[in-house]
Amino acid sequence: MFVIDSITHRLKRGCETMAYPKGPAPALPDRHGGALRVDATKCADGCRECVPVCPTEAIARVSGRPVALDLGRCIFCAACVEACPSSAITQTNDHRMAVRLRDDLILGDPAREEVRLAAALDEKLRKLFGRSLRLRQVSAGGCAACEADTNVLGTIGWDLSRFGIQFVASPRHADGLLITGPVTKNMELALKKTWDAMPEPKIVIAVGACAIAGGPFVGHSQVNNGAASVVPVDLYIPGCPPHPLTILDGLLRLLGRLEERKVGS
Repeated sequence: MFVIDSITHRLKRGCETMAYPKGPAPALPDRHGGALRVDATKCADGCRECVPVCPTEAIARVSGRPVALDLGRCIFCAACVEACPSSAITQTNDHRMAVRLRDDLILGDPAREEVRLAAALDEKLRKLFGRSLRLRQVSAGGCAACEADTNVLGTIGWDLSRFGIQFVASPRHADGLLITGPVTKNMELALKKTWDAMPEPKIVIAVGACAIAGGPFVGHSQVNNGAASVVPVDLYIPGCPPHPLTILDGLLRLLGRLEERKVGS
């Protein structure tokens, strides 16, 4: 009787997995704000209002040039958006932020007002991982926020496994590492051993401001300021924490499984 009730209940509720990416992406929460954008034409020379308010020193200013905003170090508190008198820094409500190169997260040059989104792996790796990607998740001193948003992808609403992406318990069964946290000194050796235990070829994904650049702990003597100081990184997904949609977008973009859509469509 219990089994029959469960099946009946499931049939009544229908499919609860979101249509994305074949359908429109779910809207970000109002408080999220999405990726930031820097309009160099509005950045007044000599103005430094946004620089001192950034808690992670993600903003720098050289005289005669627009501000340089590092989305890899950014925790998306929006303090710079509020402080900017000319509205040169704005929120886009765009969930797409994953990049392949660390420098692609640095905005401010007139040619780099927004992030340069990640390109897919080369054809050989896409053939290997495109339909079946196994990831070993390593929390290298994280606060559990990035870890929680990564775990959300395994729920019925997101169903990460429908893309052939699954998390595994052993690095020997993994194709890649998904790293969260600033890589504390206590986790440095564990991360190296996990990387060494994985068979070739293998990839690394850094999720969150801590894993990219140290986040709020950048420069602390007990952290390594991100995963790239210990292992080579193939994909950077910024945020503090990144929204599950941002993480999913990055994974699918890396595997070449995403057809480009306009935001909100």
